[in-house]
Amino acid sequence: MFTEPNNINTKAGWIEVVCGSMFSGKTEELIRRLKRARIANMKVGIYKPSIDIRYKAASIVSHDENSIDAHPVGEAKSILSTYSSFDVIGIDEAQFFDQHLIGVCQQLANEGKRVIIAGLDMDYTGKPFGPMPELLAIANYVTKLHAICVQCGGIASYSYRISMNTDQVVLGEKDHYEARCRNCFNN
Repeated sequence: MFTEPNNINTKAGWIEVVCGSMFSGKTEELIRRLKRARIANMKVGIYKPSIDIRYKAASIVSHDENSIDAHPVGEAKSILSTYSSFDVIGIDEAQFFDQHLIGVCQQLANEGKRVIIAGLDMDYTGKPFGPMPELLAIANYVTKLHAICVQCGGIASYSYRISMNTDQVVLGEKDHYEARCRNCFNN
């Protein structure tokens, strides 16, 4: 379990990435960290890609229906127009953002912001997804979460697509995806 660093220089920012497969609890963990920051009286700004309209347009919502209000943005650079008053920046579904998200997160951290990012590390084919590989490389803290394989009950790291759509981005839940371990994913 991630714990916030002690004895933090309040001027120093950093980047945290929470990653894993579908149904691993990434958004739930992001919401937990953002709520803790609010309890600590920090100003929190939360962003999500505007294409993610699965639950609510202006909220991030976990599969367990835990939610928190968020600003939907079309591109990563849009975050830079509204972030200045926040101490902590939360970004959900990072894999759906453009490559500019990497520079945006670097800028935010360099300006003393705590940046917490959640996203899929791999797409449905098992390949690195969007800006996530670079975000993982520059992160100060990385948390990889796992789901439970629906085939065998093992530790799942893959999002297996059960629908026939072959587009890289297909918004969905259990109607399109299931969590699988390496063995069940490859079989």
